[in-house]
Amino acid sequence: NYYYTFGMNTQGDAATNRLIGQYKEQKNYAKVDECYKTLISIARKANNAELVARTYDKYILWTDSVKALTAQEELNALKKKYDESLATIQEKDDSLSAKQYIIIGLCILAAILAAALVFGAIVLLRFIILTRKQKKAISIANEHNELKTKFIQNISAQMEPTLDTLDASLPGVKALHAFSNHIQELSELETTLSEPYEVQEKNISTFCEGIMDKIKGMTQEDVTLTVNAPKLNVKINPEQLERVLLHLLENAAEYTPAGGKIWLDFKKRGAHTHQFIISDTGCGIPEEQRENIFKPFTEVKDLTQGDGLGLPICSLIATKMNGSLTLDSSYNKGARFVLELHA
Repeated sequence: NYYYTFGMNTQGDAATNRLIGQYKEQKNYAKVDECYKTLISIARKANNAELVARTYDKYILWTDSVKALTAQEELNALKKKYDESLATIQEKDDSLSAKQYIIIGLCILAAILAAALVFGAIVLLRFIILTRKQKKAISIANEHNELKTKFIQNISAQMEPTLDTLDASLPGVKALHAFSNHIQELSELETTLSEPYEVQEKNISTFCEGIMDKIKGMTQEDVTLTVNAPKLNVKINPEQLERVLLHLLENAAEYTPAGGKIWLDFKKRGAHTHQFIISDTGCGIPEEQRENIFKPFTEVKDLTQGDGLGLPICSLIATKMNGSLTLDSSYNKGARFVLELHA
């Protein structure tokens, strides 16, 4: 008050900034708010219009900033709850797996003792596998429904209003919008795992060639692109299958250096099982990251470099297509992903 009353604006600004800085470090946002309001009051009493305008601009920026900080803190808290829920699901899944092995063992023993029971054992085994899948889908939907609803509502309520006031062309704002969309899609996929996609027959050779053509402009210089797929008609969901394969190929294009190779193979593994295999000669995936690449929210990272939800979303899409997406850990010349689908 003394500094601004006698026109010593530089000293006044320095003293005010020191005080505000201390409160920011203490995360005492109410005190920071009070400082700005007090300074505006001082400026008004001193009839200092320039100081009023300057302080009010800073106060508006601070208000937007504290909304974003509050939203981030709530996001971190929800992420922690989400991780704890995943751990609980894993424990229950391990317990269920142990019981399944016991039942399978009894079925095999019954088949050996009486050939007449073989057919019944096969029917029972198929029933157990189907029941397990349904129970897992229902468990995920029921146990996470409330958490997901609160999570998405908090993100929408806390982040969207602030994002709408910011420049949509900024990389950070674009990343936050994409992150919000990915969260909603992830939530929707988890709640509809038991609802399979519709399928149609497609020539698998033509289908794979068309997808590979879409990444030709994304690769480094002299990267070789190869498709090994027979001219065979297979029942698939072309839209969702293309989305998964294209995401994997785009990742391969990003991490494969000049002169490298990327190839897409199709292989039949049985009458009702086939695989799409995407391989590259890039840098590969570090061993310490492999365990969590299909799990969402396993690390906090700069969103402008990606939110890490692409592979978890692809994994859920693979599940809805009655299949699975895995990383071939035995391949050491780059990265190799295997998408296995069951008709």
